[in-house]
Amino acid sequence: MFEPVESNEWHGWPEGPLIGAEGAVLMDFNSGAILYSKNIHEQLYPASTTKMMTALLTIENTTMDEIVTFSHEAIFNVDSDSSRIGIDEGEQLTVEQCLYGLMLGSANEVAYALAEHVAGSLDAFVDMMNERALALGCNNTHFVNANGLPDENHYTSPYDLALIARECYKNEAFANISGTRTYTISSTNIQSEERIMDNHHLMVEGFRYQYPGFIGGKTGYTKSARQTLVSCAEKNGLRLICVIMKEESPDQFIDTQKLFDYGFDGFQLVNVKENETRYTLDSSTFFKTDLDIMGSSGQALELNKEAAIIIPKTAGFDECEVELNYADGSENYVAVLDYYFSGNYVGQATLDYAQDDSDVFEFANILDAASDNTEPKILERNRRTIFVNIRRVLATLAVLLCSILLIMFIKSFISSYSYSGRHQKNLTKKRYKKRKKKINL
Repeated sequence: MFEPVESNEWHGWPEGPLIGAEGAVLMDFNSGAILYSKNIHEQLYPASTTKMMTALLTIENTTMDEIVTFSHEAIFNVDSDSSRIGIDEGEQLTVEQCLYGLMLGSANEVAYALAEHVAGSLDAFVDMMNERALALGCNNTHFVNANGLPDENHYTSPYDLALIARECYKNEAFANISGTRTYTISSTNIQSEERIMDNHHLMVEGFRYQYPGFIGGKTGYTKSARQTLVSCAEKNGLRLICVIMKEESPDQFIDTQKLFDYGFDGFQLVNVKENETRYTLDSSTFFKTDLDIMGSSGQALELNKEAAIIIPKTAGFDECEVELNYADGSENYVAVLDYYFSGNYVGQATLDYAQDDSDVFEFANILDAASDNTEPKILERNRRTIFVNIRRVLATLAVLLCSILLIMFIKSFISSYSYSGRHQKNLTKKRYKKRKKKINL
């Protein structure tokens, strides 16, 4: 009996496949939107998918040609029956060779050595892992080692693992390594024989469960974690990340294929700028981005041209709800439009400072009194500066001033007329009283 799929209960959402994995998520790489959800926040053991974070931190903090020397701890503090590629104490590999050994061979001793190389010690590297996970928004993740060997305090969730994978696949080097079918480590300072490694991920092209558009991924297995699998694939500009946790072999690959098919067949990317009509900027008249102070200018803000949201193919853009959130401290945009379909986040678009490459007037009257320069300093264009079209502002002010003067004139005329009428009436009353007084006399 399969456990329920939460996303199948979302109104208007395509019904996803029932799978045996205890936890699973399908995430849009571009937006981070969730397309398929099954126990995505449940804390589970990641096994060797842990090595994705190890690889990411290594790539970000080293160069590929750095030499990694394997310490005694790296070799002997790792279970000899676990996944290894037979590195000896004192052996030296480049960081690049280590990364292939880590991702394709899933070598636990390599993970330990990379942790020491990057941070100086395993404990310091684990701190880096946890700090980075927290920064990515992983609230159900805690690492205690760099390789994923069993520990009750070493866990993550399908959603958190997808967040980590999303960050990993922003890195081209990571994507290339994780999607490589076979790699050979040449002879080293200790071993003269080559080491040939095949990728454990069987969705790579040429393997049993190969999948069109497959980019890369990472496998994992322990007795407690069972089969875990992280995968990334792309079709027609749509890139998806799939995480399967606690499944039985070979269903982790079959489940992933089903979820990829579900995502690519049931969802579409929709460009925001081409479809959004609720937030239009064409009416802006005051604030401009061009430096021509007397001429006509383009608008100061514009929706990001590349922004797209992901929605079911059966849905329309106008069915999405949108929230406007202002951004603080950004140099590139002033606000963000967050989109939701049936209450589920489906992407966003930024409201950017407009870009204009046309020739404009440049101020050249700024001299630096503290220097010996005699040539004017050109005013550099600042993307955060909003330039004002002086002619349009003056014209608008003139219209406002005329309107104010006209209103004052009308008010003065009415007051004067009213005063004249009252004054004439008072004079009439006085004459009448004088006549009446004479008659009485």
